[in-house]
Amino acid sequence: PVAPARCAAHHARMLTLFDYRPSQNAWKVRQLLKHLGRPHATVEVSIFEGKGQTPEYRAINPTGAVPGLQLDDGRVMSESLAILCYLPEGTPYLPTHPYERAKVLQWLSFENDYLQNSIGSLRHWKLTGKKRPHELVESKVHIGMRCLVILEEALEKSPFLVGGRYTIADMACFAYTHLADDAGLALRDYPHVL
Repeated sequence: PVAPARCAAHHARMLTLFDYRPSQNAWKVRQLLKHLGRPHATVEVSIFEGKGQTPEYRAINPTGAVPGLQLDDGRVMSESLAILCYLPEGTPYLPTHPYERAKVLQWLSFENDYLQNSIGSLRHWKLTGKKRPHELVESKVHIGMRCLVILEEALEKSPFLVGGRYTIADMACFAYTHLADDAGLALRDYPHVL
């Protein structure tokens, strides 16, 4: 594998996204980069196979997870929600009004604390064949279903989560929600979410 510093030199003046296709956290950043029309290089990091734990990659993302982002000046950042808040500054995807910006942060917190920890965990366990205690799985199913109800109620009022327009809040919440069926939760029961 190419060391991150070499990647930066090789892709001078270009963003480098450290990605893994099955990761919905990485998907969020891919989606935003596509919407922004930002050219970038991609380095695949097979986190399910342990490739995120190399010292070189952990200099990009200390947890060894994806995404990681190396800026065109060589600085790095990790965590999808931090990247989602950084990249769209000055665009319609991140509101400038303090209330709307706070509402975006509210939904990002919801996504991180509840959606990812329920639907995301259940999906990951199924994809990787990891067995967990029945009580833990049932708890995650209950939280995931509650998340879908909360989203259904919000999306009954508007097709978007904040300010009547598409923002990073929608991108973040979509990432794991659209795969709820993979986690054993029936999306068909939530028409506004669909």
